[in-house]
Amino acid sequence: MKILDTERLSLRLLRADDAPFVLELLNEPSWKRFIGDRGIRTVEGARDYIVDGPLAMQERHGFSLYLTELKEDRTPLGMCGLIKRDTLDDVDIGFAFLARHWGRGYAYEAAAAVMDYGRHTLGLERIVAIVSPGNERSIKLLESLGLRYQDRIRMKDGEGDTCLYVRDFAA
Repeated sequence: MKILDTERLSLRLLRADDAPFVLELLNEPSWKRFIGDRGIRTVEGARDYIVDGPLAMQERHGFSLYLTELKEDRTPLGMCGLIKRDTLDDVDIGFAFLARHWGRGYAYEAAAAVMDYGRHTLGLERIVAIVSPGNERSIKLLESLGLRYQDRIRMKDGEGDTCLYVRDFAA
C-alpha cells in the first residue's frame, strides 16, 4: 500500500517479499556503523524483521518505516518513515538508504515528505530524531529538515551516547 508520493519517489508499506532488499540494507556498512548490527543474515530473518518491526508498528500506531523506491521503475533505494520507540516520548523520523543511491537527494526528498505527513496528516506537533554523533551526513540532513540539536542521550545501558534532534511544529 502506497503511503506517500514525491516528485521522484514512492513510499509504501514494506511487504514480506521485500526481504532480500531489507537484508541488503540491514547489512550495509553504514547501517551497521551508525544504526547498529541487527544480526540479520538471512532472507527469513529479514522477513521476520519486516513483520515484527515496521508492519507491527504500522498496525499499532498507524505509521512505520516505509520502503522508498523510484517511481519510474520501482527500484528500492532505502527506508524512511516514523518510529515510536518505547525509549522516547516522541515519534522520531528514521531513514537509511543504500550507499549506491547517496548524493542524489533521495533521502532529503523522502524525509521532507515524511515530516510533512507527520505534521499535516498525523497531526504531530513534534518530531524528533536520534543520530550517532559521527554521522555527519544524517546530521546535515536533519538540520536541513529543521530539526535542531537538543541533547546527548543514552538509549540503552551499554550503548554509547546518541544525539537527540527536535522539531517542534506547535512553537
